[in-house]
Amino acid sequence: MTKLTIITKPNGRQLPFDEARLDAFIQSAARRYPELDTAPLTQKLIRTITARDEFPASEITAQLLLAASESTSIQEPDWTYVAAYIYLRKLYKEASVQRCYDSYAKYGNFYALLKQLTALGIYSGDLLRKYSKTEIMQLELIIDPERDNLLNYLGVLMLSERYLARGYDGAVFELPQERWLVIAMHLMSDEPADVRVAHVKEAYWALSNLYMTVATPTLANAGKSHGQLSSCFIDTVDDSLRGIYDSNTDIAELSKNGGGIAAYMGKVRAAKSSIRGYKGVSSGCIPWIRQLNNTAVSVDQLGSRSGAVAVYLDVWHADIMEFLDLRLNNGDDRKRARDIFTGVCLPDLFMEAVEKRGDWYLFDPHEVRTVMGFSLEDAYDERKGSGTFRHRYEKCVQSTELTSRKKVAAIDVMKRIMQSQLETGTPYQFFRDEVNRKNPNKHLGMVYSSNLCVEISQPMSATTVVSEELSGDEIIVRKKPGLFVTCNLSSINLPRAVGADVLERLVPIQMRMLDNVIDLNTITVQQARHTNERLRAVGIGTFGWHHLLAQKGIDWEKPEAVAYADELYEQIAYLAIKASADLAQEKGAYPEFEGSEWSTGKYFEDRGYLPPNDGNAHIWSAKWAELAQQVVQTGIRNGNLMAVAPNMSTAAIAGSTASIDPVFQPEYVEERKGHRIKVVSPGLTPQTFFYYKPAVQYDQHASIAQNAARQRHIDQSQSFNLYVPSAIKATKLLELYMDAWRQGTKTIYYIRSKNVDIETCEWCAG
Repeated sequence: MTKLTIITKPNGRQLPFDEARLDAFIQSAARRYPELDTAPLTQKLIRTITARDEFPASEITAQLLLAASESTSIQEPDWTYVAAYIYLRKLYKEASVQRCYDSYAKYGNFYALLKQLTALGIYSGDLLRKYSKTEIMQLELIIDPERDNLLNYLGVLMLSERYLARGYDGAVFELPQERWLVIAMHLMSDEPADVRVAHVKEAYWALSNLYMTVATPTLANAGKSHGQLSSCFIDTVDDSLRGIYDSNTDIAELSKNGGGIAAYMGKVRAAKSSIRGYKGVSSGCIPWIRQLNNTAVSVDQLGSRSGAVAVYLDVWHADIMEFLDLRLNNGDDRKRARDIFTGVCLPDLFMEAVEKRGDWYLFDPHEVRTVMGFSLEDAYDERKGSGTFRHRYEKCVQSTELTSRKKVAAIDVMKRIMQSQLETGTPYQFFRDEVNRKNPNKHLGMVYSSNLCVEISQPMSATTVVSEELSGDEIIVRKKPGLFVTCNLSSINLPRAVGADVLERLVPIQMRMLDNVIDLNTITVQQARHTNERLRAVGIGTFGWHHLLAQKGIDWEKPEAVAYADELYEQIAYLAIKASADLAQEKGAYPEFEGSEWSTGKYFEDRGYLPPNDGNAHIWSAKWAELAQQVVQTGIRNGNLMAVAPNMSTAAIAGSTASIDPVFQPEYVEERKGHRIKVVSPGLTPQTFFYYKPAVQYDQHASIAQNAARQRHIDQSQSFNLYVPSAIKATKLLELYMDAWRQGTKTIYYIRSKNVDIETCEWCAG
């Protein structure tokens, strides 16, 4: 007599193992994919289970997930959706236990969920206050559980583990479609009552169909009682003891609430500078950067991971050489800050000096301000090859009063940059002249640096203390708020949105959602909040570019890819500007609109959108001329509109390729908290394999050409990576930098090679 294996349920109940039931479940999980042969997987699992006298039911689910994931391959990529189905059934069952409904219904009562999680303090309570029970029950009807099947295994696992609202003990409550609906309701909660539900339905349509994703902080925190909605912040550190410490406090506060931070340190005096007339006593900016490094480690991101801080410095700053060594693995630990990310600000003049193998001069910014009467960092070249920066720089070079001036070979500085990049992936590169030439808000000042993921470029200035006085039992501090940049991001899923031809419907609702983030956000640093409200800057980005090219049969390295980038991003730019202009007619222009290049029409002229006088009008010119007239006459709602973030995590949730990058590897295995996940590039089949080489095998000059074509249509920047072999020759890497600079690239993110361990940015994921 054959001994039966006993299956033990979580509640202690025991049942004999039913092979037929297991087979039926696996066939049900794979029913959408008739090309998959489930028999080998089923037999393997039966052998595994029957080899033991007793087998926990929970382990059967784990074995199912592992087997389905390991079956995923280029030949049979759809096994990832079988694994997702299995994981979703697990989620439905766990949620039904907490919420007391039949798991076969998949989703329980939505209104009851809102009440339950609000009572637990997990939801903020705003949804119940702002929406009537009738509205909530009406919105519950649009929840479509079938859209859960759009998620692959990695996507549903990431969504579940990181973003779905759970109990304080980790118990499952919220399910994927409810997360999309809660986000939609939260972002539309202050819209007029007569149109609010309609806007929620549109936002849910966009999110649940995976046509777009919101940024990681919005995805994680919308509707919840803690956390803010913006992705990244950029501070300008003042050259004063109070300014440095106040910035550190602000950075800690934002980090605590889940923000990624960048700090521009270019105004801080260099080592051996004077303090209050005492010469040679300053320790420079490196110790203050190390202090920020400690803040990043000490102040966790919502208690789940270390904070993330990027620090930028100008290439002419006297501390630049020590700065470039901060993240190196060797050397004096007292001069290292390995937990921060570095970025270097490069003017055209420096790149020209590198190209000519010429000299370069370093200065102390404090001495330049004191002696020369101007700030070198406050100028840029208004035109290629001429402008205020090089005029001031030359004055500094010729001055006999600047004792901090030091001559170095420009190529030696670039070698140090390349050495650090190949070892650590950083510093990021910020081409400051190009950024400032293309800044539509020049009337608000300089863009000194970018953010943690290099896609943001907005005017910046330092916050300063005006007065501090004792009034009774209170100390009253008055500050002049600087422009403390805030990034509000979301991304279009190109393969799904373009494939379904929904961009014209999608972008307006996406812009409305982003614009509402500004008013709904709970930013605790007041100057960041003030800047957010003055500039109302947002960043619509994209992901799935490589996936889209493969889907359309376009080779990454062919000119067709560049032409398509130009065509597609012009369409997205038009739709984004039109959506923001329409919002301005409804809600008003951003407060700093007057004096901007939006208000004068120069923004459209500089990008070649308006009809030329030679009769060779672009096919879009008439539409652009009409839109430019609308913007000039009635305004635009948002001071900045587009920025392409890294968005690796949200792209993974939506089942596509990250950002504008080629895939790093077409097929790989990801280990995640006990889950071993086989990942195949989306749309990768034996027929499309040709379009999915590993990133490092592509000619990076082709990537640069695509980047340049897109950049004309993106008012901010792009998280643009270069993928190079670890043994690349310095001359070849330098050629890439020079090509990127010549073609008008604004920023370069990481230099990625197999030798560089690079942490995925979770803050700007959108």
